[in-house]
Amino acid sequence: MKKILCTLILLAFIAPVFAQTEKTEYTAYIGETTVSNQSAYTPDFRIDGKNAKVRNVILMIGDGMGLAAVNAGMYANGGVLTLTNLKTYGYVRTQSFDNFTTDSAASGTAYATGQKTNNGYLGKDPDKNDIPNIPEKLAPLGFACGVVSTDNLNGATPAAFFAHQESRNSTPEIWADLPQSHLAFASAGSIPVFEEQSDSTRSAILERFTLVKNVDAVKNAPAPVLFLPPSVALDERGDYLPATTKAAIEYLSKQSNKGFFLMVEGARIDKEEHSNNADGAVREMLDFDKAVEEAIRFAEKDGHTLVIISADHETGGVSLRGGDPEKGFMRLAFGSTNHTPITVPLFAYGPQSQQFRCFQENSDVSNKIMEILTGKKTK
Repeated sequence: MKKILCTLILLAFIAPVFAQTEKTEYTAYIGETTVSNQSAYTPDFRIDGKNAKVRNVILMIGDGMGLAAVNAGMYANGGVLTLTNLKTYGYVRTQSFDNFTTDSAASGTAYATGQKTNNGYLGKDPDKNDIPNIPEKLAPLGFACGVVSTDNLNGATPAAFFAHQESRNSTPEIWADLPQSHLAFASAGSIPVFEEQSDSTRSAILERFTLVKNVDAVKNAPAPVLFLPPSVALDERGDYLPATTKAAIEYLSKQSNKGFFLMVEGARIDKEEHSNNADGAVREMLDFDKAVEEAIRFAEKDGHTLVIISADHETGGVSLRGGDPEKGFMRLAFGSTNHTPITVPLFAYGPQSQQFRCFQENSDVSNKIMEILTGKKTK
């Protein structure tokens, strides 16, 4: 009788487990892409990891760019990227103050300010107080600062470097923050979005910035410059991201003898992963790598520029299901249409790059940048 009773009790405990296991289903969306190989650049590494003075920092954020996205782009490109040719790398934890899985606003704010905050907040701490961003800290010291993105300028990541709003969705308010920003250069999409803003906001922006509509006009424009292209969509923008990255670097380097800070975002890796679009994600990854190449070439020539490449978070739960690097073919699996909390990779090149060879918080990256450029320890 005791044996029967024990058996019944045991079944009572394990039966729900079996029932739950039987109901659990794990699915993944499979997508494919075939792309043409593009060139990849390998620097000479003479300055990499040295203790030389850093005058300029280029922070490059691949939105949604997890390790699998990097691998997908690398293998689709014949097994090589400029990004993966670098020797210094680490990892970044992306959690926000109030959520294990961050959004772009909270992570962008951590990169921009050195402080964690709640999902949805831009340039605000969890108590809704304004937090100074890198341009606000560096511009008064004589540094020229800029942002470039394939998102709209009110997108969470670029906005984190100039706006202070409780909601990333406060588009009119974010644009209204731009005239009070400390940016010497800003470029993102697009003219149509700018024209949707109120007359008072557009007037204030045009009083502060010189508006140009093509990258060739950047070079001779009076500072500060706002470059708004017609579109930032992948099939419409051409070489916008690498060309504007190069133009921004050249422009900012002439604006100050002290140095410059530039944030460059490849925003649409994330957007394609949200849609589980393998082809779009890989093509956006390759486009971002061309911008990385522009930054690395400048850093190698300049000798006093540090380039940091990472992500605000991973998107899509991406994994690789097969491929043929020689043919540029890759098969990707997506486990989600949302962000995930997985650690993201970080790559660095230039003087002081060794400081990023570790596990670190996204906020740590910002604080290290400030310490490297100012020589002052962040509290």
